[in-house]
Amino acid sequence: MSGLELRGVVKRFGDVVVVKQLNLKVAEGEFLVLLGESGCGKSTTLRMIAGLEEVTEGRVFIGGRDVTDTHPMDRDIAMVFQNYALYPHMDVAKNMSFSLRISGVAPAVVAERVAAAAKILNIEHILARKPKDLSGGQRQRVAIGRAIVREPKVFLFDEPLSNLDAKLRSHMRAELAVLHQRLGKTTIYVTHDQVEAMTLATRIVVFDKGQIQQVGTPAEVFNNPANTFVAGFIGTPSMNMFEVVAQVRNGELRLVGDGIDWAAPQWLGAVGVKDAQPLTLGLRPQSLSAGEALVNRFTLRADVVEYLGTESQVVGVTQTKDERRISVIVPGDARAMHRQHVSFCFDPSALHVFDKGSGASLRPTINDTLTYTNKEMTP
Repeated sequence: MSGLELRGVVKRFGDVVVVKQLNLKVAEGEFLVLLGESGCGKSTTLRMIAGLEEVTEGRVFIGGRDVTDTHPMDRDIAMVFQNYALYPHMDVAKNMSFSLRISGVAPAVVAERVAAAAKILNIEHILARKPKDLSGGQRQRVAIGRAIVREPKVFLFDEPLSNLDAKLRSHMRAELAVLHQRLGKTTIYVTHDQVEAMTLATRIVVFDKGQIQQVGTPAEVFNNPANTFVAGFIGTPSMNMFEVVAQVRNGELRLVGDGIDWAAPQWLGAVGVKDAQPLTLGLRPQSLSAGEALVNRFTLRADVVEYLGTESQVVGVTQTKDERRISVIVPGDARAMHRQHVSFCFDPSALHVFDKGSGASLRPTINDTLTYTNKEMTP
């Protein structure tokens, strides 16, 4: 058993609470990604799991064992840091085997584990080199190899790809995914990069200001964001947001705002929305189409058109009083739209609807299937 659980975990630095009543279960063999902006508490959470930060309140369990007060060396975890933390005076083989050697593991076992990890990571040819002679990607592999040889119950990764260039990050993401499939170890991975989270995670934990905002698969947090924070944070470009009020007209529920008079999605009428209730609407840039073929539409002045090859990103403003800025993803080369007034439309079912006061999603499937608890947040 190598699962992990956090029960009521709180972290304070003086009077500042950086992690608030965190409750989270991680299944054995799961690849869980802690995702959020800098300063949101995700790295502090990882360091509490590792034992590098003291838990102010609550308990940490690894493999069913309470390790809250256990020394990091005795938690049966291995951590890969952002800066790799390699010993510059040791070659690769000695860096990888250091923790085993100081633990008194037999030399033959040490050699066997180092050789096996080096083969998995394709670094057999650099075992005699020192860190200064390695590329960034090679150093990262060595740091991962040092974790692998310990054969821990849980792997912890703290933004391990942030120092790599874009091409190498993409390559290493694929390698990490294959490595997890091969080893099947419980993995907690911290990042602020949405692409890493969406491509690597079994589940994503979205953090904001020390609190969990949503836990779900990559598809769940993208397609069914629990609140306006998750909706605005997940996805590139960000979800477009609109402020409206609900209006019942001739028995039909409409969404009305500055320059907006749209049909509501069919499910919205069943969740108890009242006439004149303030709402926030979310609309993915990918959900919009040029033209007027669908029910809901608006006109946009295309100020910027970014050609991306198979698609284009159009950024412009609506022809309303507040000139709301909108992003749209359209297929192909859309440079002919530049500085033009273009009509865009969308199906009502593409709308995400949130309560304006709490920011919570009004879709019943969201509130019925949240898999986390957080005492200071009502989803």
